[in-house]
Amino acid sequence: MGKNLRLKSARAAKDMSQKDLANAVGVTRQTINAIENGDYNPSIKLCIAICKVLGKTLDKIFWED
Repeated sequence: MGKNLRLKSARAAKDMSQKDLANAVGVTRQTINAIENGDYNPSIKLCIAICKVLGKTLDKIFWED
């Protein structure tokens, strides 16, 4: 699992910091940082929550190669 640059760019496009996104989905900023760095594999529930906040599909952020 490499860095998730799609998550980072989707978050930036919404002008959200890691902390903003973390607060919106109920996790710590460190969790968002770890997901973006590829150090943490989020649950499907967390993936869906992140996508809803960012207005993106799961494919666009997590599963598109």
